[in-house]
Amino acid sequence: MLSVIQRVSSARVEVDGETVGAIGQGLLVLVCAQPQDTAETAQRLLHKLLRLRIFEDDAGKMNRSLQNLDGQGRHGGLLLVSQFTLAADTRSGTRPGFSGAAEPAMARAWFDDLVTQARAQHPEVATGRFAADMKVHLVNDGPVTIPLNL
Repeated sequence: MLSVIQRVSSARVEVDGETVGAIGQGLLVLVCAQPQDTAETAQRLLHKLLRLRIFEDDAGKMNRSLQNLDGQGRHGGLLLVSQFTLAADTRSGTRPGFSGAAEPAMARAWFDDLVTQARAQHPEVATGRFAADMKVHLVNDGPVTIPLNL
């Protein structure tokens, strides 16, 4: 799975003017399933997302994870958004190709599996709407933006 992680002060996803997912402080994660992904890939990604130490501690160093934002076990929000365009191949020409992204049915299955696992392991999980025309609003905190390829 390809992903782009953004540390946010807040983020929300709108579809047709309606907010379908929103979080306060936490992580907005754009996710692209690939043909070779498995349930294990989704589990590895989730493990990394929940434990990645990219939130500042009291000394201003990135030592805290989504599961321990304040050093006392306060959790941050996790907003997962499916985005096949992360697999864009721009090596030739001027129109990107997307053959590196999983077919829609497979991508939906892997994304849904990731969301199910996330909701079982983390108290605040929101999502966009798969295959919808989404408007993503965010306040990138830092800014901290990290690409991840698992």
